[in-house]
Amino acid sequence: MLAQGAGGTFLDGDRFHPPQNVTKMGDGTPLDDDDRESWLLAIRAAADKHPGPWPLFMGCSALKRKYRDLLRGGGRGAGVHFIHLAGTPSLIKERMENRAGHFMKAGMLDSQFADLEALENDEAGFTVDITPSPEEIVQQIRARLERN
Repeated sequence: MLAQGAGGTFLDGDRFHPPQNVTKMGDGTPLDDDDRESWLLAIRAAADKHPGPWPLFMGCSALKRKYRDLLRGGGRGAGVHFIHLAGTPSLIKERMENRAGHFMKAGMLDSQFADLEALENDEAGFTVDITPSPEEIVQQIRARLERN
């Protein structure tokens, strides 16, 4: 909805996972830093090669500062901003359990929260609460982006 409203493009970072990551998560095993590195590099490469339309919005779990640094490292990295969609573990678990056909299981949520590092003051980006409706979340993000 955000990309559509901005006349841009949305790419789901999950589509860049190598098959071994999908299998691992499908088996209920959380990814480690080594598993995530090739995935993050693939996301960065896709962003660097993206022909448009702009802006480009990509969804992925850039949980740690070093992951975000890796995503920023590409040719267009200076323009990368992060929007941390924040919610309680119970809310996120509920939403995960209501989605169909995704390889990441809700049982791995604890490992995601254990790895999560908040955006630091020197990182371009901001945090948005996901409790409201998707439409309200998009409005909040657009308002923040317009101010920046």
